Amino acid sequence: MNEQKFNVAVVGATGAVGEQILGLLEKRDFPIAELKLLSSARSAGKVVKFKGHDVTVQEATPDSFAGVDIALFSAGGDVSKELAPHAVRHGAVCIDNTNAFRMDPDKVLVVPEVNAEKIDEHNGIIANPNCSTIQMVAALKPLHDALGISRIIVSTYQAVSGAGSQAIQEMLRQSKEVLAGNDVQPDILPVGSLPVKHQIAFNAIPQIDKFADNGYTLEEMKMVRETKKIMGDESIEVTATCVRIPVVHGHSESVYVEFKNDYELEDVKTLLEAAPGVTLVDDPASQAYPLATDAAGKPDVFVGRLRRDLGHNRGLNMWIVSDNLLKGAAWNAVQIAEIIVSKRNGQA
Repeated sequence: MNEQKFNVAVVGATGAVGEQILGLLEKRDFPIAELKLLSSARSAGKVVKFKGHDVTVQEATPDSFAGVDIALFSAGGDVSKELAPHAVRHGAVCIDNTNAFRMDPDKVLVVPEVNAEKIDEHNGIIANPNCSTIQMVAALKPLHDALGISRIIVSTYQAVSGAGSQAIQEMLRQSKEVLAGNDVQPDILPVGSLPVKHQIAFNAIPQIDKFADNGYTLEEMKMVRETKKIMGDESIEVTATCVRIPVVHGHSESVYVEFKNDYELEDVKTLLEAAPGVTLVDDPASQAYPLATDAAGKPDVFVGRLRRDLGHNRGLNMWIVSDNLLKGAAWNAVQIAEIIVSKRNGQA
């Protein structure tokens, strides 16, 4: 039986995540009949290479999705809110990388290693979770299934690429200025739309996104709400502190988990070793543990520094690292698209 091919649109094709999506579609030989690259009017007209061919980027409009089967969105929440319903109207399945639909009760929020079955429940739009949430739940899902999780306390150490390519350039520029002994003028971080900016070079900024009325940032609240929705368990207590650090690629997380049941550390390691998309790197004797520099460019979630908590017998401390633009965004989206394709081709 010949494999069916699909008309695919990538919205935000010239952005950091869009570029990663295109790289994955090419590397994995995704069955594409026609590829549309869509963007803002500012980027329209650019030419992108895909499988050796030049593809011209077009301005995204409500009518851009005629004939499109799968649309991968990564151009900001406002764009997704405006255009995704039009894509659905034209018959496309939308996989959205923004925060536009994640907590919409009528939209599914999917990490394939955790709740791939939810893909079948979509009503045209499938939401990709926040990058920090994705890597955490991918590592915790097998532990929750086996032991039950009652509480999660997470502190993140997030790469500047999560704030976009301009944030990367700002970090590099500031680093050079500091090393040269010059004054630093922050322009972007922590939040471009807020009046106060802070130096990121040689610094840690305990703010990602704007603050909510409860004192938590929107990024932190994303992790709280999305974790419960993806795990399908509102009883899990989650609290988060999200920090931006001067790393280009790769989010790192210190995670404390309390289980409902007693556990053996070796059993936890066995569960993680068998978990899909998870790589265990945990050998203190040889100083082996996950590093952002090692995770960069790789699709897996890396877990290490496993140790029983000193104050709670059912508590576990762990360190989770993943490439925020790959598993945290582009790879998760392409995985979902591949599952859709497999089902339509009768392979799943």
